[in-house]
This record gives sequence, structure tokens and C-alpha cells, in this order.
Amino acid sequence: MDVLLKIESDITIQEALDFIHSPACGGEVVFTGKVRNDTKGRGVTKLFYESYREMALSEMQKIADDVARQWDIKKIAMLHAVGDKYPGDIAVVVAVSSVHRGIAFDACEYAIDTLKARVPIWKKEFFEDGTII
Repeated sequence: MDVLLKIESDITIQEALDFIHSPACGGEVVFTGKVRNDTKGRGVTKLFYESYREMALSEMQKIADDVARQWDIKKIAMLHAVGDKYPGDIAVVVAVSSVHRGIAFDACEYAIDTLKARVPIWKKEFFEDGTII
């Protein structure tokens, strides 16, 4: 299985799509997480993401290894943004290709859920009223 892992200030859906494309695969599934302008009714002006990069990349590789053990995946890309991100900006992209779509869906869902739970990436939310959480 081929793997692309990135923690950068700028990430794109296209980079993930280009990486996972394979003529051997009938299923390509992409999850894109974007910054919302609202959290529980409060206006959000921006998010700030920071990461312990080396550990985050190591954990992302472990997730990719887990995916490879559980599903017949050809390629997986996991990209997460760091720095200031504004409503509508891309925060995370997980993309998976496989021979069959069902496998790609299952593997992609597992990868994003596990990334959110285990990878050391933290965010601060900045609200319209000036508070920061």
C-alpha cells in the first residue's frame, strides 16, 4: 500500500486525489473536513491548529498500517493543516483507493475517526465575541 502523510499549512484535495488515483482501483473515497463558521450557535472567526509534527506523522503512519491490515487498500493519503484556518478552509483530507468502493468507504471512515482520536493535533477556536477556546 502506498501512503502519503502531510502536516502542512496548506493542503489540497487535489493533491490527495492525484496521489490515490490508480487504474487498478474502482473506488476512490475522499473525506474533506472544513472549518465551520459556527460552533454551537457561536460565530467562529478562525481556528488555529498546531501539532507535535513528528509524533503526529508517526501516529498517522500507524493508522495507515492499521488500515492495511484490515482492508485491501491500494493507496491512502492523510493530510492535516496547521496554522490559522478560516471558515471554508480545508483542515483535513483523508483519501483512500481500493478495488471496491465498500472497502474504500470503510477504510476512509476508520482513518478519519482514528486520526481525530489519536493524532496529536490541537486546535484553538476564535469566536466573534473575542473569546478563544
